[in-house]
Amino acid sequence: MLSVVIPAYNEEQMVQKCAGVLDGLLSAEHIPYELIFVDDGSKDGTWGRICAAHAENEAVRGIHFSRNFGKEAAIFAGLSEAHGACAAVMDCDLQHPPRTLVEMYRRWEEGYEVVEGIKRTRGKESAAHKAAAGIFYRIMSSAVKIDMSRASDFKLLDRKAVNSLLDMPERNAFFRAMSSWIGFRQTQVEFDVQEREVGESKWSTRKLIAYAIRNIVGYSTAPMQFVTGAGIAVFVLAIVLGIQTLVKYCTGHAVEGFTTVILLILLIGSIIMISLGIIGYYIARIYEETKGRPRYIISRKL
Repeated sequence: MLSVVIPAYNEEQMVQKCAGVLDGLLSAEHIPYELIFVDDGSKDGTWGRICAAHAENEAVRGIHFSRNFGKEAAIFAGLSEAHGACAAVMDCDLQHPPRTLVEMYRRWEEGYEVVEGIKRTRGKESAAHKAAAGIFYRIMSSAVKIDMSRASDFKLLDRKAVNSLLDMPERNAFFRAMSSWIGFRQTQVEFDVQEREVGESKWSTRKLIAYAIRNIVGYSTAPMQFVTGAGIAVFVLAIVLGIQTLVKYCTGHAVEGFTTVILLILLIGSIIMISLGIIGYYIARIYEETKGRPRYIISRKL
């Protein structure tokens, strides 16, 4: 059986349509399935629509969070409730084309254990959002050492891969990177991002930046290397200025540059404060992990 995990946040207009489209497609392809909608603390009528979809089709299941815990938490909650021999993750807005899901399932039948959907095109986006997304993925790829330029959460995982992900204890999970890190026999399927029929994207430029920072720190030590690099750069600068000062002193010239001293103090002080901020952010994440709070709290289930 194929379990399809569908995180939903304020998607009341799309839940029943998504369930209907997937039911018609998977039934026509003779693929046994269950649809697991995860309501990530929506503020609209998303949960009511999930209940209605369940009343129409018993293959539809629902999970309701006590509050908004984020998409990563919703993905892992759905995977933990999945009963299928394989599980797929896709968006409720149908920007991940359902037909590609069938192709991914067929690749799984061929023996692949992780089937990743990668974006051939990103669809229509504003120039600002496209630029922000491009910067985000370049930074992410550099930091986590995995090509994230066309990566997405649209994936299909064998039961062994699902269990491996669920065995990872960290609270702040990064599904895209973790599903690549676990290994297994992997392949890729290209897809074109579809246009949203209703509603708006939940990803603003500000949220993309916050998402990038959170996941880079959660999955990579690259920012810590910035601290080391900045320290080395300042050390080299100090050697150069030290030599210059000694040369001027030995030749009898007065050391000029009160402005230079002020600028150096500001530069070094800024680097120290940025470095402390980075270290402090890592300590905060360690603090969150050591508290051992659950990734999410489920208030209701169907």
